[in-house]
Formats: sequence, C-alpha cells, structure tokens
Amino acid sequence: MRASRLLSLLMLLQNRGRMSATQLAAELGVSVRTIYRDVEALAAAGVPVYAEQGPAGGYQLLDGYRTRLTGLTADEAESLFLTGLSQPAAELGLGAQLAAAELKLTAALPTPYREASTRIRQRFHLDTPGWYREPDAVPHLLAVAEALWQDRSVEVRYRRWSPEPGEVTRRLDPLGLILKAGVWYLVAAGRGGPRTYRVSSIVSLTALPDVFLRPDGFDLAGFWREHVDRYERTDTGEVAVVRLTADGVRALPGVLGPKAARLALATLEPDEPDGRQRVTIPMESVPHTAGLLLRLGAEAQVVAPPDLVTYLTDHVRAMARLYPA
Repeated sequence: MRASRLLSLLMLLQNRGRMSATQLAAELGVSVRTIYRDVEALAAAGVPVYAEQGPAGGYQLLDGYRTRLTGLTADEAESLFLTGLSQPAAELGLGAQLAAAELKLTAALPTPYREASTRIRQRFHLDTPGWYREPDAVPHLLAVAEALWQDRSVEVRYRRWSPEPGEVTRRLDPLGLILKAGVWYLVAAGRGGPRTYRVSSIVSLTALPDVFLRPDGFDLAGFWREHVDRYERTDTGEVAVVRLTADGVRALPGVLGPKAARLALATLEPDEPDGRQRVTIPMESVPHTAGLLLRLGAEAQVVAPPDLVTYLTDHVRAMARLYPA
C-alpha cells in the first residue's frame, strides 16, 4: 500500500510541479505528517525531491528528472474506459484505480501533450445526471459489477411495474452495465434471451457459484442501440394512454422532452365528447411516468395501464388529504 502511495506522490510531483504538503495530503487522502515521511523515503531512495520554504513553497523534483515507473496494473488499465466519469468509476469501486491510471498516463506524455491534457481537464467536464435529479440509489451495483467481471450468474429479487406490479425472482447471467442519463441498467441473459433491468430496482442479489459462457459475438453497444430504438418507437408495450386538453397537448414537449413528445404527438387523435385528445406516451416506469404526468395536473387524464391509474389515484388522494377544502 505504501509503495503505491509513494509512486502516486512521485507522479503528482512529476505531472504538476511544485506542491505543498497540504495539497499532497489532500490528493492522497493521508495526513501531512505521512507526506513528510513519504518525501523522506523518496529522498532516501535517490529521488531528487527538495523543498522550498515560504508561502508559495512546497516540494518539487529536480528539473529534468523523470521516472519511467509508469506501467499500468490490470485494474488501472480496465478503469481507463471510465476516464472522465469519476462518479460512475467510484460507484463501480474503481475510483482509486482510475486516479492512479490517469496519473501514470499523464506522466508518460511528453511535456507539450501533458500541458494540453491539463487544459482539456480544466475546460471540459461530463456530468451525467439530468437537472434536479439525484443519481439512483444503487446499493447492489458493486455486487452486479463483480459478477459481471467474473462471468458469474446471480439471483435477484427485482421490483417490476409491468405486466403486473410486484417483486419477482430471476436468475440472470450479467452481460453488461449501461449508464444512461445518470441511471444504471444491467443487460443480462435469462429466460428468453438478453433483457434490460434497472439496477436501482434490484431489491436483493445473491451471487451464485456458477460460471456462465458469454454468448459468442454478443455486442453490448449494438444491443443497447437496438433496445433504445425499440423503446423509443414504443414497440415494447411499455406505454401509457392519456387524454389531454388543448393546454396539455401544448405543454407535453416541456414535460416529456422534444423526442418523446414528438413520438407521443404522432399518435394524437380526437377523444369525444369533452374535446380532449388521446395520446400514447412511452413509459419508462410507473413512478417515473406518474411524476411527469402529475406536472400536467388536470390537463391530463390517464386511461391505461391500470397500475399507472392506480398509482396516480393513490397519490392524488393523498395530496387531497393534505389540502382539505
């Protein structure tokens, strides 16, 4: 552990130049006293590190010194595919490996390229969740990821909303994890071929001792593209039928977003006798769709599916009890 920390300290000084003990301690998650001891150990090993005093002082390496101890470990190499996604990497338990890999990569670059990579980091940042949306609680994500790495089957208790709401037990062979708009999805083989499961809907998970064989030629990215296309064309059967007033129709793009609203409005048809119009809306899940439609208030009346009607009825009644006439 200490050897890894010493190497990280050396990479930090090589990549960033002069750094104070306080800055180094914050980067490495240790005390300032530990940094003092580590710097002494580097110096004793022959690394030309020296300290400058004063408010702008700190530790730095002798000009021209560069270490070539930049080889990546297997875990660090795997984590590189999450470069720029620090929060997802941390959720998968790869935060430390990603930080170490980035340090080693930066150290291996020629100085001009290293400076360019620093400018990019200062100017671009990727934030995956949508506005006013906290990432899903995913307590079983690490267990899913471990089974995925090891090609091991799992048994999950899963909360579903259709075709009938409730919890079901499934034996799954994990094939991949997808992060979509801040939401984690598991692609897994089971009865009837690969399917998609929202990781936050996993109630419990048991890792099984069985190792499975991944399907030959399975393309995770290709499968996901087809899944998204199928979902957005509403061919999955996961839809809500809603009666809208004229104001509700006008407000729909602001509630669903442009693409989902365009798909929904393509199904628009008159629904007499009160002048409302009927649309079919793509449905991610009952709670998610209910939250969107509640924003339309009385401008929207849900006709189907029954579990969405029940969910909304219960919530509207609960809200009415809070505001007695």
